[in-house]
Amino acid sequence: QVQLVESGGGLVQAGGSLRLSCAASGRTFSNSAMGWFRQAPGKEREFVAAISRSGGRIQYADSVKGRFTTSRDNAKNTMYLQMNSLKPEDTAVYYCAVRDTFYTISTRREEYDYWGQGTQVTVSS
Repeated sequence: QVQLVESGGGLVQAGGSLRLSCAASGRTFSNSAMGWFRQAPGKEREFVAAISRSGGRIQYADSVKGRFTTSRDNAKNTMYLQMNSLKPEDTAVYYCAVRDTFYTISTRREEYDYWGQGTQVTVSS
């Protein structure tokens, strides 16, 4: 059974940094594109970043470009999201997601097949 577990969320002041991790289990994910999404209260879940199977192709939402960096370690079945220069508007529950094998990266949440339970990120002003 596929399981994704996010960790690393918390409370941070504006301008600070956090590093999220997404540990995958249940199968090997080296052949799967992965992504990060977030959902703020009262808003729809939105795309944050996506990374290809090898890590060679990465895409970011405009709102986080230049501040967030995603990476993956296929040997550890783990994906990361380094978040710098955090802003109050980054406050949300952050989710990691995985596409089925061999599909390319996507910004569309409906194209992801497996989801974690989410981790809360709160940025105070």
